[in-house]
Amino acid sequence: MSQATDTDAVREDGTIRSVSGPVVQAVDLAAKMNDVVYVGEEGLMGEVIEIEGNVTTIQVYEETSGVGPGEPVENTGDPLTVDLGPGMLDSIYDGVQRPLDVLEEEMESAFLDRGVDAPGIDLEKTWEFTPTVEEGDEVAPGDVIGTVPETVTIEHKVMVPPDSEGGEVTHIESGNFTVEETVAELDSGEEIRMRQEWPVRSARPAEEKLTPTEPLVTGQRIQDGLFPIAKGGTAAIPGPFGSGKTVTQQQLAKWSDADIVVYIGCGERGNEMTEVIEDFPDLPDPKTGNPLMARTCLIANTSNMPVAARESCVYTGITLAEYYRDMGYDVALMADSTSRWAEAMREISSRLEEMPGEEGYPAYLAARLSAFYERAGYFRNNNGTEGSISVVGAVSPPGGDFSEPVTQNTLRIVKTFWALDADLAERRHFPAINWDDSYSLYKNQLDPWFEENVAEDWPEIRQWAVDTLDEESELQEIVQLVGRDALPEDQQLTLEVARYLREAYLQQNALHDVDTYCPPEKTYRILQGIKSFNDAAFEALDAGVPVEEITSIDAAPRLNRIGTTPDDEADAFVSEIEDDIASQLEELY
Repeated sequence: MSQATDTDAVREDGTIRSVSGPVVQAVDLAAKMNDVVYVGEEGLMGEVIEIEGNVTTIQVYEETSGVGPGEPVENTGDPLTVDLGPGMLDSIYDGVQRPLDVLEEEMESAFLDRGVDAPGIDLEKTWEFTPTVEEGDEVAPGDVIGTVPETVTIEHKVMVPPDSEGGEVTHIESGNFTVEETVAELDSGEEIRMRQEWPVRSARPAEEKLTPTEPLVTGQRIQDGLFPIAKGGTAAIPGPFGSGKTVTQQQLAKWSDADIVVYIGCGERGNEMTEVIEDFPDLPDPKTGNPLMARTCLIANTSNMPVAARESCVYTGITLAEYYRDMGYDVALMADSTSRWAEAMREISSRLEEMPGEEGYPAYLAARLSAFYERAGYFRNNNGTEGSISVVGAVSPPGGDFSEPVTQNTLRIVKTFWALDADLAERRHFPAINWDDSYSLYKNQLDPWFEENVAEDWPEIRQWAVDTLDEESELQEIVQLVGRDALPEDQQLTLEVARYLREAYLQQNALHDVDTYCPPEKTYRILQGIKSFNDAAFEALDAGVPVEEITSIDAAPRLNRIGTTPDDEADAFVSEIEDDIASQLEELY
């Protein structure tokens, strides 16, 4: 993160007039909106959020207890920025890109003192730089001039900064360099380094935003099969306490086929973030076998951390994601949760005495949510590559009330909605995504990919499953009134087929070594097996076989074991079940 390192960076001092939690008012401070300032004797980092006459209002990213009027305020003259360069992956940051592991070593404690700081990337470590352009080549902003092996998994591409004028390369060579050393020189006199800085509240430029046509494969059957998200898409996971939002996002972070994962723990409980921090380094990457952290960046801003840093952490995360998108990578960003981010905005807004909107949230809540989600997308970058940012935001509506402002405003923005249900969680049905309330607006544009890469009848068999589940929901209302035995036999059979859809297809055990991840081919095959049972069962029913005999065959319950069958054995296992179901039902004619 860009910060003042000496007095030369300080433009003009002011003094504190008043302190209200994280909101500090200063006078006699020459500043612009969004300038980074240092507050008080301890130099607490803050950001200018309001200027009225000679009074400048600052939100401070640290605890302000003990800070009082009359103490100095120093202005850097620069907005809040992040350091971009090799070394960000396999790192754990707070909301303003301070590396927590580095600070822990410096402080020799897990509890950090106020005012401590460290660069976002290691300024002294050397990296092996390999040029991809030669002297005499013309380069433009965003062009890749070399590569660095950042981790065992990811090759870091060193790019010309977006705000550069570009020009002809006059000097470039391979070798080991720190991020602050010059790796290339242009005829304009500009020196290119591996380290860039970028203001977090401004989106990085791209040539064009494209329509996404490829799914972000998550390995979760209900998401890939019924409610898919595109690479470059947006999704929301709303749900009450204990319904599985964090576990669902962690599953997506572990198993989605994105190249890079940025996980933002925004205002969540410390024990949940501790679990993430402890688990991720030990998890193998299913694509490479290397550690998952080799392609992951964690931003941990727990509920006991300062509220202002919570407000900035989502901008820090999306800026890091945009940087890797510019290299041509597919990035999956998990924000857990945007409700805590909105609550931080509400607290700061109330201290600023702004006119409150619905339920006390600021009137600009919808605009801020839109601006965040709009930075997702599938892009053609300025350097000719294509990359994507897929944003999945968890929402924590109080009491599970989906009509509250954060959920409703998020619904108007995102195109995939995975609604978590407390009743399903209580019944131990996980993932507890309610198939009646959830939807995806990407299905039609992703169907050609599934038809080409998985099965030609993917859309038809998915629609059959949706229709069967919808019919079950309607029949359950009747069952609660008159009982299942009062239904016609064909409707009783529909309920039995829907039960297998729920138990064998929609349920998935995140803790099982095999069932935790289900490739699309296996997802399709499980659904195909259930439909084969459906077709054979209704054929038997039409032939006069009683529904009790149809549902009592011993081959059908084996459908529930497909999910835990090894992926390379699943196709043969389903074929065996289909043959057994057909033969056992034919014997009943």
